[in-house]
Amino acid sequence: MKKSLAGIVAGALFAGAAWGGVPAELEAEARAAAAKGAAWLAAQQQAGGHWALADSPALTGLAMWALQKTDPAAHRSAIDRALVFILTSVQEDGSIWRQPSVQRKGGGLANYNTALCMTALHALGRPELVPVIQNARTYLAKMQYDGGGAYGGGMGYDADQGRPYADLSNSYVAYEAMRLTQDVEDLRAAGEPKADLDWQAAQSFLAQVQNLPGVNTNAYLSESAADRGGFAYTPGAGPATTNAEGKVALRSYGSMTYAGLLALIYAQVDAQDVRVQSAKDWASRHWTLDENPGLGAEGLYYFFNVLTKSLAAAGDETLALPDGRTVVWREEVVRKLLALQRPDGSWFNDNNRWWEADPNLVTAYTLLALATALE
Repeated sequence: MKKSLAGIVAGALFAGAAWGGVPAELEAEARAAAAKGAAWLAAQQQAGGHWALADSPALTGLAMWALQKTDPAAHRSAIDRALVFILTSVQEDGSIWRQPSVQRKGGGLANYNTALCMTALHALGRPELVPVIQNARTYLAKMQYDGGGAYGGGMGYDADQGRPYADLSNSYVAYEAMRLTQDVEDLRAAGEPKADLDWQAAQSFLAQVQNLPGVNTNAYLSESAADRGGFAYTPGAGPATTNAEGKVALRSYGSMTYAGLLALIYAQVDAQDVRVQSAKDWASRHWTLDENPGLGAEGLYYFFNVLTKSLAAAGDETLALPDGRTVVWREEVVRKLLALQRPDGSWFNDNNRWWEADPNLVTAYTLLALATALE
């Protein structure tokens, strides 16, 4: 398959960026750690080909994608079994999900599962999977919320929940899936309709969750300098502060700010645009790998995963911090992730927010982050 449009766009927008790199000795250590982590993850695969919860194919998609990015030859058998499981999760309308065994908010998480699974399938680079990915794209494009308002252009967990809803996490995952798989549209049969998102609507949604005056005009916009340029989870809800006058303002935090920056890149917002520059500025002002800035240990490995993808797509190999320090982010991320690896090769978060006490999920997140940092 051809290089994704996202890669082409990022390369064009940020051509000439200085390469920070990872020292050879550290890279060798990181690749050894990744190999150990991948071996641990492969050993956790269930008899049915899945990891963790069978009714959440996205978890298997993430693990399969991680093994593919780490060492596909060494883990061909595990990848093939995961592929069979994911293909048996494909629905008639092209979506990829399974009916949950217990009722939960968000239903079957059809949008989320479909987006991650189609991205993982595309990463395998197998021509026979093109029709599956094309059908998933057709489904996902129809799931973009088109009801206008604060949610217009965004994505939620499942469009069948009967309520207007979208959040930045689901939206960035869907935007990523549609950009990284875009090359399969050129392989459709003559006359077959092509599928894509309304990217202008996507930009409109992103404006609703960025704490940036002049871009976000909602009452919940934070007026705090600490929040400026960063992103919140969903319009009008999520981590917030209340001032002395009783105004509720959404707080910016780390994982969503990097998700917002990456989403802006996928939506082809120019590198010099104030929205992109303000998000980068927030990231520099709040740089840390000791926590998910603003949330502590909650979602820490999701944060590592989206941080590496975001900075890699932006082409920024170094970050200039307010204190004058220059961060070579790839090196710092790799060192941090190596320090957090457990003796058996896995990674784990003591904080179970967003399922991160599951080492299957967290190890997959980490392997993907390492692979991106070492690219």
